[in-house]
Amino acid sequence: MTDPAQKGEFDLGALLAERGAERYELHTKHLNHQLPRMLHTIGFDKVYERAEGAHFWDADGNDYLDMLAGFGVMGLGRHHPVVRKALHDVLDASLADLTRFDCQPLPGLLAERLLTHSPHLDRVFFGNSGTEAVETALKFARYATGKPRILYCAHAFHGLTTGSLSVNGEDGFRDGFAPLLPDTAVPLGDLDALARELKKGDVAALIVEPIQGKGVHETPPGYLRAAQELLHKHKALLIADEVQTGLGRTGDFYAYQHEEGVEPDLVCVAKALSGGYVPVGATLGRDWIFKKVYSSMDRVLVHSASFGSNAQAMAAGLAVLSVMENEQIVAQVRATGEQLKTRLAALVDKYELLSDVRGRGLMIGIEFGRPKSLKLRSRWTMLQAARKGLFAQMVVVPLLQRHRILTQVSGDHLEVIKLIPPLVVDEGDVDRFVEAFTAVMDDAHSGGGLMWDFGKTLVKQAVANR
Repeated sequence: MTDPAQKGEFDLGALLAERGAERYELHTKHLNHQLPRMLHTIGFDKVYERAEGAHFWDADGNDYLDMLAGFGVMGLGRHHPVVRKALHDVLDASLADLTRFDCQPLPGLLAERLLTHSPHLDRVFFGNSGTEAVETALKFARYATGKPRILYCAHAFHGLTTGSLSVNGEDGFRDGFAPLLPDTAVPLGDLDALARELKKGDVAALIVEPIQGKGVHETPPGYLRAAQELLHKHKALLIADEVQTGLGRTGDFYAYQHEEGVEPDLVCVAKALSGGYVPVGATLGRDWIFKKVYSSMDRVLVHSASFGSNAQAMAAGLAVLSVMENEQIVAQVRATGEQLKTRLAALVDKYELLSDVRGRGLMIGIEFGRPKSLKLRSRWTMLQAARKGLFAQMVVVPLLQRHRILTQVSGDHLEVIKLIPPLVVDEGDVDRFVEAFTAVMDDAHSGGGLMWDFGKTLVKQAVANR
């Protein structure tokens, strides 16, 4: 048989074998040069060779526990066999995909399956990402209501494209990209602030994360339902951003379902729907909203996406929903998440540097705070003076370096670690994380050692970057 390389055919395995070791150099030269610099600085410049479920392995066969799930993308972990098979099947089917002038069955089937989890909603638009799902919701809300302004919550994160950036509650992401859309922030949970803005008569919608990813802050009990009533009274819409919280992450299919009577007019999903393979975003909405946007044949393409509804993404989404049902993922998340949160919360009284553990399901925030003892307080103050968030980074690094557990801080200038592991983590993974976290906390409270030495390195780096 002729060697494919001799015929000039593309050989992915050979390319990776030849050039894979150049990964960090290639990224530095051709992509975001600050990413490898950051990874080298904090010691995260690992070389992972393979992955399965909630674990990675390096070239030496060392096992790493993933408590980040690609920022929530890997809901079912990596390379779930059902999703893999679905993708092989759809590729082998050689479908006439993306003709643009026919109606393939897979988008309709996925929309039908997805809508069963939000029975008050009727239609779906498929795009390619979470930020695109948000952009769709913003456009649809403005057009359907005839009003220009969107309200969002302080510290919210809804994406980084221009529309979604306009409803991003963090100045660090917005700085330098003005002018943005004229949208308005209101404090999370503040119904009076919401009412004041609605009285101005120009609000199309409020977009809200039922649990904010930045800092892991839940909406107060009763807030979403009361906000919905206020919005509808003023002929405005409620948009639930479930890009990270949806598909079982919080112990219900959607996080808004924790509060009885809440029925958002538009719901944004993405991340875990992809199965970790093919980017996909979805905006679910009420029938009247879609019919207003697509009001005639002349407007049939008024909002579309070149790769939206592609067969690979639809097959992955259908496989993900099938796995969630057949493996009872939501119930598993509820049980495992409660176990993890309870065990971590029990450590708050033990460690003075640990101030709070919060969240739902497998979306948990671990917050650190100012200690009482003089020796620890002086070290804490040194870190805070250089840059808020350095202590949380000090915890993240030994979790990876010593215990081979991948985590990350919940946002810039926050002393919070967010745990969003694959939804398939088990009791053994919970044991491993809690034991490792306890060891890191013991080290931090000893007042010396490598952890605080690393803290001094971070302080120098922070000062140098000012």
